[in-house]
Amino acid sequence: MRLTRSLSAASVLVLTLLLGLLGIGPAQAAGPAYVALGDSYSSGNGAGSYIDSSGDCHRSNNAYPARWAAANDPSSFTFAACSGAVTTDVINNQLGALNASTGLVSITIGGNDAGFADAMTTCVTSSDSTCLARLATATDYINNTLPARLDAVYSAIRDRAPNARVVVLGYPRMYLASNPWYCLGLSNTKRAAINTTADVLNQVISSRATSHGFRFGDVRPTFHTHELCSGDDWLHSLTLPLWESYHPTSRGHQSGYLPVLNANA
Repeated sequence: MRLTRSLSAASVLVLTLLLGLLGIGPAQAAGPAYVALGDSYSSGNGAGSYIDSSGDCHRSNNAYPARWAAANDPSSFTFAACSGAVTTDVINNQLGALNASTGLVSITIGGNDAGFADAMTTCVTSSDSTCLARLATATDYINNTLPARLDAVYSAIRDRAPNARVVVLGYPRMYLASNPWYCLGLSNTKRAAINTTADVLNQVISSRATSHGFRFGDVRPTFHTHELCSGDDWLHSLTLPLWESYHPTSRGHQSGYLPVLNANA
């Protein structure tokens, strides 16, 4: 009896070692079902390697949602984020994959509602005073209109995915705070005002997200010293195609956004 048991134990040990050498082990449980929502900062404008079937949504294999899915093997991955999306687009077009089995949701939204792209265009093409006036309009919208729109999105997400961890990611500052002399283009007055507006946008998004019990992922620290004019930019300046302008590069998604999602997922 003792010999039989010893042989059985030895057989198990040998089999385990062989499986290890062959790279075969117990099946690993798949990660949670993951749904990525939002606008161009989630779809991957500027990150390259675009998914042909995504069309004008410009979803990228280099975007932080695709990178997270590739690294974590979720049981399912729905990449619904789309370039140009506003809050109502998320509610009307992006929530179809959410259900009680959804384990993780990520989203960036609010920048297009506030007209941030138009504000950037105004600042690039107009005077300091015109730029500041346009940013003041955006700030008023962010403070007084956007909160209710964010609440509507966040409530819709929670209603459809009651068990999911929801990570709401913010937006980076566009420019290094102290711009070097060789940084051409916009004036320091414009750059400072653009950064201030981005801060207000992040503050409002953070406030509304946390009030719904969601996690807010602030990407400003990871992008710090990698803004435009830093010399190691993780954002595109004015570039071609124009729709990539003022969006994170592939490195911005990998090193700016992905670590923040990892820390909160």
